[in-house]
Amino acid sequence: MLNIEELKFDEKGLIPAVVVDAKTKKILTLAYMNKESLRISLEEGRTCFWSRSRQELWRKGETSGNVQRIVSIGDCDKDALMVVVDKSGPACHLGEDSCFHNPVFIQDGYESFSMDSLMELIEGRRSEKKEGSYTTYLFEKGLDKILKKIGEEATEVIIAAKDEDKQETIYEIADLAYHVMVLMVEAGISLEDVRNELASRHVIDHKVKQEKMTK
Repeated sequence: MLNIEELKFDEKGLIPAVVVDAKTKKILTLAYMNKESLRISLEEGRTCFWSRSRQELWRKGETSGNVQRIVSIGDCDKDALMVVVDKSGPACHLGEDSCFHNPVFIQDGYESFSMDSLMELIEGRRSEKKEGSYTTYLFEKGLDKILKKIGEEATEVIIAAKDEDKQETIYEIADLAYHVMVLMVEAGISLEDVRNELASRHVIDHKVKQEKMTK
């Protein structure tokens, strides 16, 4: 259990709190808490911070409705907190998902990747119809073509796995995942929809139970 009295608050009575999305693991914001706001957060199960600019307590989502429900709180050497939350809306007051949405420096030659960024790219190919794009080609051909490709890629995954070729299996799984994401965009299904479904089903435990029932 978190012992507030053991934490190392600074000379102003504050401790930094890094807020992280429980589902995506994305850093949402950096805020500050004092003892009172931390106690309120623990009691109410939602984030409450200390505003350094306004010099007052503020409960996240009190006016915007973008509440952050606390999943867990961890500390680093007692002088910083990591607050993992299940959020109801954007973390940034500008309406962005994260306060760190504007990169100010990226190392030359480095390309970051995430499933979310790939999904955004696929969505862009559907709306902008970039000439020469394979993704745009799939959208232009329509649902039947997309489904056919998913069937083909699923078969390739099975063949590679049966051959016990790990690298080829990884390659084919990546192909399958990409084509499934194209289908998701075509069908209006988001990554968040899938995350929520998996979270609600506790898919591993349920699968084990299903297998036992069919034996």
